[in-house]
Amino acid sequence: MTHRVLWGWCCLAILCGSAWATALPDDGPPEWTDEPPRLSRWIEEGHRAQQQRDTLQAATRYCSAARYGSVEAQYRLGRLYLERRDAPGQAEARAVLAIAAQRGHEKAAALLGDQPAGDALPDCLLTGRAPDFEVPPLVEPAVPTEVVERYMLALPQDKRRHALLIQRLAPRFDVDYRLALAIARAESNLDPRALSPKNAQGLMQLIPDTAARFGVRNAFDPEQNVRGGLAYLRWLLERFNGNVALASAAYNAGEGAVDRHGGVPPYAETREYVQRILHFYRSPVHARPGAL
Repeated sequence: MTHRVLWGWCCLAILCGSAWATALPDDGPPEWTDEPPRLSRWIEEGHRAQQQRDTLQAATRYCSAARYGSVEAQYRLGRLYLERRDAPGQAEARAVLAIAAQRGHEKAAALLGDQPAGDALPDCLLTGRAPDFEVPPLVEPAVPTEVVERYMLALPQDKRRHALLIQRLAPRFDVDYRLALAIARAESNLDPRALSPKNAQGLMQLIPDTAARFGVRNAFDPEQNVRGGLAYLRWLLERFNGNVALASAAYNAGEGAVDRHGGVPPYAETREYVQRILHFYRSPVHARPGAL
């Protein structure tokens, strides 16, 4: 993440009157470095816990590595402490970020900006005791399952059959069926015969290249189409670290367009599409079926 993006998040928090208490976007997995293996594993475990919204476990792992001098862990711990709403937690966040910034961590310096360094370190760094605090949810939850179930029950019989097909197959691809349904709803309104001006075909609107890429021989066969669409969606979610906006933008415009523009492409159609998916799904982060 660039300094400009980090500073933008800081400014947004200040303008909204909740500086240092706003959930930051996922910083991605740690880089492959030559840190001692134990410290690297703690950081990786912390990131994994953070993705699973187990904030206490994430803080514990980051703190363990930070105590042994990992500057990356110090940055990630300070970043995580920014989620706290209480003043002591905010001060502790700034204190840890200041240490990482003084040791040359550019992201820590950018995130700290011109805010004063805190004067108290988290107790877990001083004593090794597990962090003891609560934070607000890192992301908004996905649309409740009962809302989606009600939508499915209200569908005409043929469309309900296709929605149930998506619901049944999605977990096999490690995809939340609610997101898959949001995609199918936006793409074709669950019409297996849908054909776009760009030759996207079927329920999940697969273009011929994508269909061939994921082994779909007949894109107008509902099950083949859904399997191909789910395989592609799973691939995109892995590539973009569960980011729903980027995965859906890539589904609409291609992953190459997302890569070239460093985010959601500036195409009106794609931006409207992404907004529609986010409105349907409600969460900016994909919830794996095991987490439902």
